[in-house]
Amino acid sequence: MKNFLLVLFVTFPFSWIYSQEEEKITGKVLDAKTRQPLQAVVARITGTHQFTTTDQEGVFTLQFSAPGSWEIELSSPAHTTKRFAVEIAFQESLDFGHLFLEEDWVSTEQLGLITLAEDDLDHDASSTMGSAQLLQATKDPFQQAAAYAWGQSFFRIRGLDNAYGKLLINGLVMNKMQNLRPQWSNWGGLNEATRNQVFYTGSSVAPESFGGIVGTQSINTQASNLRKGTRLGFAGSTTTYQWKPFFSYASGLTPSNWAYSLSGSYRGAKEGYWRGTNYDTLSFFVGIEKKITDKHNLSFSGIYAKNKRAKNNANTLEQMQLKGVNYNSYWGWQNGKKRNARYQITEEPLVTLTHTWTLNEQTKLTTTLGYQWGYQGQSRLDYQDNLNPDPAYYKNLPSYYFTQIDDAYWQMSSEEFASLSEDDTFKQATLANLQQAEQVGSAFQQKGQLNWQELYRVNSLFNGQSKIVLYEDRQQDQTRSFNTNFQTVFSDNITFYAGLNYRHLQSSNFKKLVDLLGGTHYMDIDSFQAKELQDSDVNHPNRTLVTGDHYGYNYKIFATTADVFSQFVFRYRRLEFYLAENISFSTYQREGQYKNPHYPTQSYGTSEQVHFNTLGIKGGLTYYLSGKHLFQVQAIYNNQAPSIQTSFANIRISNELTPQLKAANIFSVEGSYRFRSPTFQARLTGYLTEVHNDTQLNFFYTEGIAISEGKGDLVSERITNSNRRHIGMELGASYALTSTINLSAAAALGQSYYTNNPNLHYNATNASQPVDLGQTRLVNYNVANGPQTALSLSITYRAPTFWFIGTTVNYLADAFVHVAPLRRTQHFIRDPEQMGLPFEGLTSAHLRQLLKQERLPTYSLVSLTAGKSWRLFNRSTLGFFATVQNLFNTTYRTGGFEQARNATYAQELKRTKGGHAVFGTKYWSGYGRNFFIQIYYNI
Repeated sequence: MKNFLLVLFVTFPFSWIYSQEEEKITGKVLDAKTRQPLQAVVARITGTHQFTTTDQEGVFTLQFSAPGSWEIELSSPAHTTKRFAVEIAFQESLDFGHLFLEEDWVSTEQLGLITLAEDDLDHDASSTMGSAQLLQATKDPFQQAAAYAWGQSFFRIRGLDNAYGKLLINGLVMNKMQNLRPQWSNWGGLNEATRNQVFYTGSSVAPESFGGIVGTQSINTQASNLRKGTRLGFAGSTTTYQWKPFFSYASGLTPSNWAYSLSGSYRGAKEGYWRGTNYDTLSFFVGIEKKITDKHNLSFSGIYAKNKRAKNNANTLEQMQLKGVNYNSYWGWQNGKKRNARYQITEEPLVTLTHTWTLNEQTKLTTTLGYQWGYQGQSRLDYQDNLNPDPAYYKNLPSYYFTQIDDAYWQMSSEEFASLSEDDTFKQATLANLQQAEQVGSAFQQKGQLNWQELYRVNSLFNGQSKIVLYEDRQQDQTRSFNTNFQTVFSDNITFYAGLNYRHLQSSNFKKLVDLLGGTHYMDIDSFQAKELQDSDVNHPNRTLVTGDHYGYNYKIFATTADVFSQFVFRYRRLEFYLAENISFSTYQREGQYKNPHYPTQSYGTSEQVHFNTLGIKGGLTYYLSGKHLFQVQAIYNNQAPSIQTSFANIRISNELTPQLKAANIFSVEGSYRFRSPTFQARLTGYLTEVHNDTQLNFFYTEGIAISEGKGDLVSERITNSNRRHIGMELGASYALTSTINLSAAAALGQSYYTNNPNLHYNATNASQPVDLGQTRLVNYNVANGPQTALSLSITYRAPTFWFIGTTVNYLADAFVHVAPLRRTQHFIRDPEQMGLPFEGLTSAHLRQLLKQERLPTYSLVSLTAGKSWRLFNRSTLGFFATVQNLFNTTYRTGGFEQARNATYAQELKRTKGGHAVFGTKYWSGYGRNFFIQIYYNI
């Protein structure tokens, strides 16, 4: 197959072409307000593949050899797109003189707002292709709605998360090898520096990469391409952060052929929308570029972003009824200040050096070296001797005591219960539990927060030995990257792209002791285990720890990935088609630093190397019926290697590999119709994506799996050989009702669901033997990836005097709760004490009702936006942007998940009585009414 593709690409017959006179279309693009030239504006003839970009003086030249009626389009990330009709005569050149573009305040200033949701996506690097980046990279009405209108609802394009897309910075892949997802916070707050980018929808042609099925985002931080001038501003919000001062400066290309750029911001909050969520982020960017000759260009970029933010938790209905929808159990008062025990901290600087070699007008070679280093930390409390400090611990809630009541009570009327004798032991026990439920419910309402003072008091009772400490799960990475991209135009009809991408990762992972909480030391033991199994490292038993020490688990990862891609694009007047191939190689190896007593032969030292060789092919065809109408179809087949995390069965303490590990097989096909005119544009797309042999990973605490003598276990859950289908349609349209009023509409109608019953495996942190539970019956269950139905309608008025106002109405539906695979296995329904027969009293009807997937309620959200800018002396600009989201303060849930604490039907029955569930479904709530305002000054 690979040889066939190679022969196909190399031997495809090229069309001989003859020279002919070409018409020239020229113009100079200026900012409508400042009258300054605009660089890197894309000028294209719609319905063709003729395009170019403006130079430093704002000048563009298009060469075209097909006379007739056409449409010229001018587009820039920071400005509104402009289209106008032209009549091109044979051998006639056109000079449009000065052309003016207005700043797109709505899209530009919404970037700061959208990054609020980006920072909150941390369930964790979860969801979309990155709303802020997506909004910046495309003018497509559907993509804009997906980024801005639906972003806070955790909408995912086509029901797929960003592990199925590619994010590039200066050609380097930014998807983490650990989980295949980008870490958006690594460049958060640097909207100006990351302004220049392109989004390639689905599997369409991306010049720098083979791409992914969700799409490819390419960010270019080249200093000469950034918006020339100085920008100062301040933003305030009521969501993730409260204030944000920022600045940026770009010199443009100087007469000495140098370009410089600086950018920075600070985002902070004592408390965000969710209680107890403080925020502290500092970001900087520096860019230096030298145009050495007309053929050689050298560019350096440095990005630094340190992000520390407190987290909030998902809640059960019981917790929300007692404490409200924005309850957060992670914080408590300490010395008059709110302190959160769960925070995420990220500090991973990135430097890149890019050399561009323009061999001639048709051929260019771009090579980039990159180095990223730093760490990510996720904090939480650690404890010994059953001293669980969680204020939302299940025994601190009324439901626990309700479920201790005998079943007979829930079958009785209040009159029947009252008629019982006061000496009745059943009545006495029931009343005791009811009273206890009332007392803990009242205490939870009044307090229900982390009691830091109590933690310090407990630690003072053991002669300096802490029993409760604060620690971080640390991941310290060093990634070296290399990328080279070759592009050449063989003829007017044929363009060839090829590229090589190489990355090497060295990662250290461990628990780091952060705070002893009043004690002097902590023991590196698991007090829940038998004496001979308590030590984390048999090679160093009975270790005494102090602040800064590593403990619990400690391992390194060495990983290398390399991929080579090539693609041909064939362009003719009414037809374009492309063919592309990608070959990828991945190697992972674990090196354990601790000898764990549960895995004495598989935890310490190096594991075997894991190798994956994968292949991807894709192709597409576009037919231009006219300059306004085009039809497009494209398809991709791709193997995607598993992530590092899913490749190892219990990566923190063992070298053992995941059973049945293999690369995922992905097939996707889509067809689109597009219409473009000076006043109306629309895109209608239908898609089908099949993901087969996928591997998924989850961590949680459960009981009853019998991994270690029936005790509770912190387990890693692996779903292998899972198949999913994503099918649906997308619609985006924009209509200029007048020169000042614009209407936009978008719709996403999809279904994402499992098409088979995958295999389920468990490994526990305190047990040596894995458990294979066989198949989990997930077929036809929906994939819980945000709303599957999303509609948006917006109207914007842009006044000639540079102010605007707009409103957007959104409707979101068909979001589902993530189901627990464990509850859909034979293990859940079969009684081990009855020779594996189903539990007594369990019927098919009851089981269907019990395991029915919950559909979250539908909801509508309305937002208002407004802005104004003023042209001042020296062509400087002062402006502001404001928005109100969720105008009517709608309460809604963005997602949820079934808890898997009940591993059997008997446990489920015991812990669910009278409408009270000890381990009920947990939900993520959306923001209520919130505000964002930004003031800026451009020089």
